[in-house]
Amino acid sequence: MTDMPPRGAPPEPPATSAAPDATGTSEAARTAPVATEPQRAVFNVENLDFYYGSAQALRGVSMTVAEREITALIGPSGCGKTTLLRCFNRLNDLIPGTRIEGRLDFLGQSLYRSGVQAIDIRRRIGMVFQKPNPFPKSIYENVAIAPKVNGFKGSMDDLVEESLTRAALWDEVKDKLKASAFSLSGGQQQRLCIARAIAVRPEVILMDEPASALDPLATIKIEELMMELKTDYTIVVVTHNMQQAARVSDRTAFFTVDVTDEGRAGVLVEMGTTDQIFTSPTDQRTDDYITGRFG
Repeated sequence: MTDMPPRGAPPEPPATSAAPDATGTSEAARTAPVATEPQRAVFNVENLDFYYGSAQALRGVSMTVAEREITALIGPSGCGKTTLLRCFNRLNDLIPGTRIEGRLDFLGQSLYRSGVQAIDIRRRIGMVFQKPNPFPKSIYENVAIAPKVNGFKGSMDDLVEESLTRAALWDEVKDKLKASAFSLSGGQQQRLCIARAIAVRPEVILMDEPASALDPLATIKIEELMMELKTDYTIVVVTHNMQQAARVSDRTAFFTVDVTDEGRAGVLVEMGTTDQIFTSPTDQRTDDYITGRFG
């Protein structure tokens, strides 16, 4: 990618402690590791403002996303969580009239400086959307299409199998790879979209409420998959499900809407380890939100 830091093998994660327990989840989710100190910074955000035309959506956001952790973005509707998520891989560039101010670094270099190509960014920072959005193609082609476009030279069959296996879907589809992706259930389609995202071997996976349209059993599978994928990927997830954030994330950032004379805008209230945010938040607004008193 133009002027961006090269891909590199990340260091081994340090020893971790157990994640906070939560009712209604699997053993895999309950034993999720939580890092006590941040790893290498993947994203550094400093005083970020974002605008849709004249309307400000985010104000003064500063935060760090650490390598090979799951960072959850929580907060009420309209507080800018998805807008921030889309800033991380420049998807907002596709919306006319948007602009960003402040600094957003990826591996120590600005994502928005001159010469950086957004399409290259999106190869390294994948996205999984709220609703499954498979292509109107076979299961095989859904996984293979992006590597083909990117000029992949290895064994495509092996890459498809590897990606579907990493997405915990291979055993369910290996005998019907030529079938339409639309023949799959909603949960399977979402895992197919995750396989499609990791087929280009990104370094970061962004997830925008990846289980909100799924039933509880499919949700558990997605959460277990997230826990497995974080051994190799940095994951940032937007969720409205407080139990989900508690189950799967290492760190949680709470956003809310701030109303001033200048208008409404999303602001970051606080960020910390998920255990700290859910058991001893430093801001009363955070405590009110996670305990259901507003939002």
